[in-house]
Amino acid sequence: MSIIINKQTIKPGEHKTVILNSYELHTKTHIEIPVHVINSGKPGPAILLSAGMHGEETNGIEIIRRIIQRKEVQHLKCGSLIAIPVINIISFLYGSRDLPDGRDLNRCFPGSKHGSIGSRIAYDLVKHIFPIIDFGIDFHTGGAKINNYPQIRCVSEFDGNLELAEKFGAPLIINSKYRDGTLRKEAAKKNKPILVYEGGESMRFDYLAINEGYNGCLRLMNAYQMINAEVPDMPAVKIVKDTWIRANSSGLFHMNKSNGSHVLKGDLLGVVCNPFGNLEDKIYAPEAGYLVGINNQPVVNQGDALIHLGFTEE
Repeated sequence: MSIIINKQTIKPGEHKTVILNSYELHTKTHIEIPVHVINSGKPGPAILLSAGMHGEETNGIEIIRRIIQRKEVQHLKCGSLIAIPVINIISFLYGSRDLPDGRDLNRCFPGSKHGSIGSRIAYDLVKHIFPIIDFGIDFHTGGAKINNYPQIRCVSEFDGNLELAEKFGAPLIINSKYRDGTLRKEAAKKNKPILVYEGGESMRFDYLAINEGYNGCLRLMNAYQMINAEVPDMPAVKIVKDTWIRANSSGLFHMNKSNGSHVLKGDLLGVVCNPFGNLEDKIYAPEAGYLVGINNQPVVNQGDALIHLGFTEE
């Protein structure tokens, strides 16, 4: 069966790069968003892999680059792959999180044909990509100075979400609610589960996060018999709730535990030191859990989010 994206046809057995749409900047420069489509022509799931929703989130871009270069993926046994390595081409050019008008693309959904650039991109994704996919993975990283341990985020109550997360097999599976205006919430309205993979931090390659995301994609395609690839299983820890531990005082932040590690109640997680003396504000784990993400900023202010702690029980 042929796949059609914005009047561009990918026939059964074809591997083609098409253009989602073209967008005009204030310089009259036209920006195009490439979409890689591998259509096996045989019955199977249609999977979306997308990255670069924010222009500084490079780990997901590298994951998809590796996936679409793999020979088994280029010759799928069944189903189809729709891969968008860089959704937000404009912010990628600027190396920024937001679009030039200050908008966050992942708050622009479902979008509008005649709206802002972000709204137009969101509209095209909803109109041209959502109808042809069954489910997908959207790749992200932590924000500025926030390093997220490799994790897949889903809404456990949504039918099929947890099953997909288990097939992907990231080290951490986190029950994460939908946010308004996001790609995955809009997809959920159309019964198209899209999970969010988070790993590493912005503008910095994290090879643990890249390798885990890459292997997760292979595991997912293996599970649906789209490819035959040898990839190790990953025992996942299910996080049902989480919290941020914030700085009680300003100063120099030193982390005592490794990201992703399991900690017990009362464990020393880190210390905020006064740069002008020996005063220390020690940070202890309020209860047992897993380090989901950490702030790598060495200088912190009172109230800053420092340690993201996840728990396996309510």
